[in-house]
Amino acid sequence: MSKSRFRPRVLVPVAAAASLSLLLTACSDDPGSEASSTTKGDVTLEFWSWTDGIEAQTKVWNKEHPETQIKFVNAAGDTAYQKLRAAVNAGTAPCLSKMDGMNLANFAADGLLTDISKAAAKYKDAYTVAAWNAVSPGGTTFGIPMGSSPLFTAYRADLFQKYGIEAPKTWDDLIAAGKKVRQKDKNVKIYNMAGEDPSTLVDLSWEAGAQWYKAAGDHWEIGLTSPEALKAADVVQRLVDNDLTSNASYADPGVFRTWDLGKTIAMTTSTWQLPIYDTNFPKSKGKWQLADSPAFDTAKPQTSSNFDTTGVLKGCKYPDRAAEFAAWLSSSKESLATLTDPASKSGLFPAVRDVSPYVDKIIPSEMFNGKSDSAQVITTAASRVGEQWQYGPNYAAMYSEMQKQWGKVINKQLTVKDMLTSLQKWTVDDLNHKGVKAVAGS
Repeated sequence: MSKSRFRPRVLVPVAAAASLSLLLTACSDDPGSEASSTTKGDVTLEFWSWTDGIEAQTKVWNKEHPETQIKFVNAAGDTAYQKLRAAVNAGTAPCLSKMDGMNLANFAADGLLTDISKAAAKYKDAYTVAAWNAVSPGGTTFGIPMGSSPLFTAYRADLFQKYGIEAPKTWDDLIAAGKKVRQKDKNVKIYNMAGEDPSTLVDLSWEAGAQWYKAAGDHWEIGLTSPEALKAADVVQRLVDNDLTSNASYADPGVFRTWDLGKTIAMTTSTWQLPIYDTNFPKSKGKWQLADSPAFDTAKPQTSSNFDTTGVLKGCKYPDRAAEFAAWLSSSKESLATLTDPASKSGLFPAVRDVSPYVDKIIPSEMFNGKSDSAQVITTAASRVGEQWQYGPNYAAMYSEMQKQWGKVINKQLTVKDMLTSLQKWTVDDLNHKGVKAVAGS
């Protein structure tokens, strides 16, 4: 279950289409482009976030950096992005704000962010390529990576042993294991796919090497029906056709029971969820192990990840100071040592290249049975996130459209391939209608 699986990826609508700008041709004279001069003197930057533990870190920064003070605003709530858009349009936006990679791309496309490519360049090497891609849609940098959530597998070791199966190395392995389990007990499933949440398809497409959105010169290529995307679709289709998945809703507070009671015996998951399992799996605590996420190509395995970012909003007068603070928050050893400690309750896992100093302490000591090297699994996942993935200008709208059709896929009323075919046309048409040149990829 990816990061969205207890909180849907898309929570807000996209803003008015007419404001979409083509990220590929961002220019230095755009209203949202970065200031060229270096800020001098003392400044105060407003920063919106809703992550636990962040406010305390801003106080640490403020003590050490009197020349750049951070005014923290807790913007928690399901309408955070709507409020942020309204603030930008009213000219009252903060300089910085938390946002996920998808929303950063949408805000950038709508002209609501500042191009900080020059100011941010010196921080680029601290982060993974995939993380930097998340803050640079179309090649222009609009923020600094904050955290990542690389996917790996968690499975019930006791039940895998009972059913005579091993941790799957490939998606074909997972399907074969699911069939074997079903032969022994048709009420036990290998995996879960909720009817409201198509993020499994997103994750598999990313892992298969698909590029749903690709910046190509002066236009976007849309690849929802590429060979790689259809490879992912085939796996999902076989899971559905062979009745290998449970369909517990992630909106249901009781969703954890399907795993804790052994009705579903494996999942893809990530770092931020581990403490949640430690609390919500009372019956199965100590019976779980971690393993690498199943791969499409074991010679070149890769996984997927959501990314949290710190975006720099349109109208920010001090992009160099904003980038400096955001980079300190998400890459300095001082800040990460605190934020990756479970005591901070941030749930943060770094987006930096070297995560090894921060892995051990995020693993609940009583959750896993110790027969697998959990730290190595997590470190490996962080290093395998596919670097080809980009979020495009209308990704949120496309995902909302996919959500409308996903339930039909789960209920065998629509094939995954047919859904992707219709989404391909919808996405290309939507972008072109909004003045953003797009074509179907080959």
